[in-house]
Amino acid sequence: MLLLQFSTSHYCRKVRLALGYKNLAYRVENLTPGLHALKLKPMTGLTTVPVLLPEETVEPVAIADSTAIFQYLEKIRPVPSLYPKDLALKTRAELLEDWLDESIGTATRFVYYDYRAGEGQAIDPSLLSRLLINVVRRQYGISPGAVKLARSRLQLAMQVLSSWQQGSPLIGETLSIADLAAAALLSPLALLPEYRKTYPWVFERIRAIHESCGEPLPPGL
Repeated sequence: MLLLQFSTSHYCRKVRLALGYKNLAYRVENLTPGLHALKLKPMTGLTTVPVLLPEETVEPVAIADSTAIFQYLEKIRPVPSLYPKDLALKTRAELLEDWLDESIGTATRFVYYDYRAGEGQAIDPSLLSRLLINVVRRQYGISPGAVKLARSRLQLAMQVLSSWQQGSPLIGETLSIADLAAAALLSPLALLPEYRKTYPWVFERIRAIHESCGEPLPPGL
């Protein structure tokens, strides 16, 4: 299997956690933002990462979107499962993963790049880094108003994830797609002192999940 990714993407980290959790061997190809569209569009009709290439003659040529990749991995390697056995819990896990994807992953991106453009410039003060951060901010429309909304969404996320304070999975009794999504999509906040100080239990859980999945820790941990 080959994972096409941006090395810094928290959505690609989400897929790596799932691959590690299922103990599946894979390779990674890091794409160049911008030029990546030339490679991905003919494969998937989309320009977003992650994309997984199963490299098997009887399988799809390419699978785009982290949720679709989760479903594919569950089909080819059912154990350990990413989904609770109970149907009601499975539905809750899927809904939570979708909310994390569509709302919280975006909120993390906005708050992270706002920090990197201001107080966090010292993380990488190079000209190239500053240019890339400005490109991302323009591409996603990261404005003060949007960052304020993103912060409120993250505050809600911390309430939703409160079961992590006891070291418990979010849904059911074992790790699920919800835990892996949260651990990946909140991971960029590990570089922000404000969040590390206010929500230490979040980063303890992110660390534990990464270790369970055999994935290197994100920057800041």
